Amino acid sequence: MDGLSRRDMLRAGGALGALGALGIAAPAQARSAWTWSPTGSVAGAGAGADPRWVWDEEADPLVASLLDRGDVPMVNNLLRTWTKNGQPLPAGLPADLRDFMERARQLPPWAEPGKLATAVDFNEKRGLYLGLLYGLASGMMSTVIPKEARAVYYSQGGADMKDRISKTAKLGYDIGARDAYQPGGEMVVTCVKTRLVHAAVRHLLPQSPHWPAVADEEIPISQRDMMVTWHSLPTTVMRKMTDWKIPIPQRESVAFLHSWQVSAHMLGIRDEYIPATWQEADSQADEVLDPILAPTPEGIKLADILLNLGATVDGGILSKPILGAVTRFMLGDQIAGWLDIDREPLWDSLLDVAWEPFIAVREGLLPLPLAPKAYWLFDEFLRKAALLFLSEAKPISIEIPDTNRPE
Repeated sequence: MDGLSRRDMLRAGGALGALGALGIAAPAQARSAWTWSPTGSVAGAGAGADPRWVWDEEADPLVASLLDRGDVPMVNNLLRTWTKNGQPLPAGLPADLRDFMERARQLPPWAEPGKLATAVDFNEKRGLYLGLLYGLASGMMSTVIPKEARAVYYSQGGADMKDRISKTAKLGYDIGARDAYQPGGEMVVTCVKTRLVHAAVRHLLPQSPHWPAVADEEIPISQRDMMVTWHSLPTTVMRKMTDWKIPIPQRESVAFLHSWQVSAHMLGIRDEYIPATWQEADSQADEVLDPILAPTPEGIKLADILLNLGATVDGGILSKPILGAVTRFMLGDQIAGWLDIDREPLWDSLLDVAWEPFIAVREGLLPLPLAPKAYWLFDEFLRKAALLFLSEAKPISIEIPDTNRPE
């Protein structure tokens, strides 16, 4: 992409920006073709452009302008007070940012309140599984998604992984909350703020003295990259629950998917890339997620940081072996080997032997009166405790970065 700047590409916009960049850049290196059809999306149609060459044509130039104008510290200070979906935006925001955020905070017209309410039922009954899978399947999988691992490592968030993880965990917590998309919830706020963060990273990372030397793209976090990350969450979670033979009613399965479809839209992903069904999600993941998993030096370092998070509690004596064993159990020997995770004979064997009986007992108790409510309270306690630990008892505030990783 010699001679073609990120700003030039963003100015191009739309189909011209997507297809033009593809035509210029494709000869530089072998590219896997984008074959997934937009007829399988929630939109039911689309241009079919490879999402590798599509970013966020609304947020990217806006946040680049905020950074160039030096407005980011002031904006972050104001947005710390915006925490609930139904809250008005803070007074004093730049007019162009306010206008964008008012549009970005609106749920898509295809969002169905009934399905979102059913997703709450699903989250309440399956909270323990979801917490484990978001953290140790999706979370650890992110370290073997090469583009994501490099983008995280070299961006500002890579300098304080505990803080970075707390903000990522907040998204998983907010989507599972009872009032996720309701006025009293926080999922809309989290999505809009995360969309602004992604736009900032797209502007900042190309200026890093380190990232361009290892990256195989000029601009990070394309729409395809975002769908890869999306599949590491709901698609991976549903695949694992299916593997564990957890009985999930069809309406709850559809509702869980719907809550994540809405989140994809709110994060700025085009509707034509958001799968309409689990079958379509699996088909797209087969194309964009499964083939690209691989180790990187950055990912191995990030995985080690994740596995050592409990060291402040027990010095890593129990927490690291257990987290490593659960990672191996969730993601398999190959990924555990890529991440230099040692085998733990005690914990590995215990998970292999005890997990299915544990699920059978738990699922067997779910029909009992008050069991789902009791489970939800227990799971909610665990999730809040995890967030409290990650945030070090401070409010979790998703903020727009204005630098890359300092060192």
